[in-house]
Amino acid sequence: MKIAMWSGPRNLSTAMMYAFAARGDCAVSDEPFYAAYLAATGVAHPMGDEIRAAHETDPARVAAHLAGPVPVGRAHWYQKHMPHHMEPGFPLDWAEGVTHVHLIRHPARVIASYLEKRESPTLEDLGYARHLEFYRRFPGPVVDSARVREDPAGVLKGLCRAIGLDWTERMLSWPAGGRPEDGIWAAHWYGAVHRSTGFAGPEGALPDVPSDCHGLLHAALPLYERMAEDALAPG
Repeated sequence: MKIAMWSGPRNLSTAMMYAFAARGDCAVSDEPFYAAYLAATGVAHPMGDEIRAAHETDPARVAAHLAGPVPVGRAHWYQKHMPHHMEPGFPLDWAEGVTHVHLIRHPARVIASYLEKRESPTLEDLGYARHLEFYRRFPGPVVDSARVREDPAGVLKGLCRAIGLDWTERMLSWPAGGRPEDGIWAAHWYGAVHRSTGFAGPEGALPDVPSDCHGLLHAALPLYERMAEDALAPG
């Protein structure tokens, strides 16, 4: 089984990738179109030059790889994707017949977390509009990161059931530190998950968003809420 997990940044996406890698039967790929997106758009991101130098920038080659066999002889292939990385004209034929899952997080939490790593995010940076487009094109289970933090076992069991994958408690923990599949950008973005050995506990109250991001929050919120209507319940 090939699993495309779509999410915006700061959505618990790396921890979810680590959870699937911990199963032992899943190969994982970390944002395979990221370098191609940076090369196509010229947008300035932390470590942008290093990312373009270290990773494939030709989207057709990335797509051909994703359409190929599951790596390292594993039964399944978990692919961590971001919809806003998929520029118009990037191939999407590789996504046909793939099992799609959609990971979401309340935009107040995303904005607060994003601001710790990069200034002045835009709606495009957070990916909510593109994510809703991809959800409509490639429907699949919706997972809210808040519910994962509240009940990792219950939500992951429900997700595995929804996509026809056997559940294993191995998904609940992993060794501290990085993984060889991490993109080179892990040095900037993945500090918290590298210090972790499992999912953190429930989140507290929503954080206050700076006043200059209130417009961003109001633009993102209805897009998030539309997908949150379909989020899996634990169990």
